[in-house]
Amino acid sequence: MGFTASGFSRALLFASALVVAPQVFAHAHLKAQTPAANTEIATAPSAITLNFSEGIEPKFSGLTVTDSQNQAVKTGPATRSDSDKTQMVVPLEQPLASGDYTVDWHVVSVDGHKTRGSYRFTLK
Repeated sequence: MGFTASGFSRALLFASALVVAPQVFAHAHLKAQTPAANTEIATAPSAITLNFSEGIEPKFSGLTVTDSQNQAVKTGPATRSDSDKTQMVVPLEQPLASGDYTVDWHVVSVDGHKTRGSYRFTLK
């Protein structure tokens, strides 16, 4: 009974999936955020709170907030919640004016993997 090219390809694909799958699941993926993505809020937040799928390293994680003119909003240092190692909180050091905002975030999970992303929200 010989190994066909098709059988070899399937075996190679299966072996690749076993190697890659744990790496894909080892990243901290954004699960929730406050203010929520693509929402319009009535009250200016005092902080941006991000919840991830696994614990994060706050020393290597953070975010920037920019307004519709691409001007940065001053923020404090990123901290990790004492009660939830998957939650990052970044205080806003200046009140937000009405308008559109973009949050660009980056985190390093406790196992060393880097993840980044962005989302928008609007303040009435």
